[in-house]
Amino acid sequence: MKACYINGIGNVSIQSPSFNIFQDIPETISHVNYAQQPSYKELIAPAMSRRMAKGIKMSIYATNQALNEANVDELDAILIGTSLGCIEDSEKFLQAVIENEEEYLTPTAFIQSTHNTVSGQIALQWKAHAYNFTFVNGGSSFESAVFDGLLRLRFHDAKHILIGGVDEIAPYTYSMFERIARVKKIDDAIDFHQPTTAGVPYAEGATFFVLSTDKTPSTYAQVIDVSMQNAFHTIDEWIGTFLKKHRLNTVDAVVFGMNADVNQQGFYASCSKYFENTPQLYYQHISGSYDTASAFGLKLAAQVIKNQEIPDVIKYNSVEPNQLHTILLIHQSLGTDFSLTLLQHA
Repeated sequence: MKACYINGIGNVSIQSPSFNIFQDIPETISHVNYAQQPSYKELIAPAMSRRMAKGIKMSIYATNQALNEANVDELDAILIGTSLGCIEDSEKFLQAVIENEEEYLTPTAFIQSTHNTVSGQIALQWKAHAYNFTFVNGGSSFESAVFDGLLRLRFHDAKHILIGGVDEIAPYTYSMFERIARVKKIDDAIDFHQPTTAGVPYAEGATFFVLSTDKTPSTYAQVIDVSMQNAFHTIDEWIGTFLKKHRLNTVDAVVFGMNADVNQQGFYASCSKYFENTPQLYYQHISGSYDTASAFGLKLAAQVIKNQEIPDVIKYNSVEPNQLHTILLIHQSLGTDFSLTLLQHA
């Protein structure tokens, strides 16, 4: 079975475009966190950029970073995970429907609001006439894209695949999330270790990867497996069965998707107890929380394996690693979407 290597990574997040997890101090997390937009003028014509949704622009920038780092100019597949797609354009179109009483509507916002617009624009930008698919599976959207990518690299003729996770903040949708306590209120405490309030520190971002069958000088790590499910009997059985499948008793480090929501912390507390003697990492205090934030977590884990170093800012406990050969990412969303992703040193 062919291997799957992460050979390039690109990212737009709530941190500075030049942010380096090993050197820089991250911006403080807030109740709502907007991505810091890089300069797009080198990639997108100004007239086109003005009409493009934020999620599309972030994705094009992150794609360019990943392709350049991997030194790849031809893709065999584009696989995108997104929960809400270009939701801001969806809101603009619906608002226009109401304000214009369903008359004299321009189609631009509607055309650009579909979930697969991101993958379509990337294909147009890089003239990639290949397998192109968008996964809209809530909190498992990104993991679904990774799973499909593994299948295509291992059992098809694909050599280089672009995989990404992207979501954006839109005002009306955010206000709905506020009503159902899915996001933090402005005065809510944000504590990732012992949360006391409901909701997450909401954010947006785009993280993209080039996965390839060959190891290169730019390789970060090897993706071994991805597992997704909606329910399980016990955490011990779920994680234990997954590790046993790969002939492992434990891993060298584990990355949690803690999101400071008191209603979701119990799951991670149980996972933390399972790995109490293992170095534990977390990342949403740096990325913020959104349905495809696990892509940022994968980026962080890949960087840790490549550099063989865990930055202090992402340490969740005080256990130090003996080595960093295997890292397990554990992610859940709203108690319904659970996933495990295993990385190995290349």
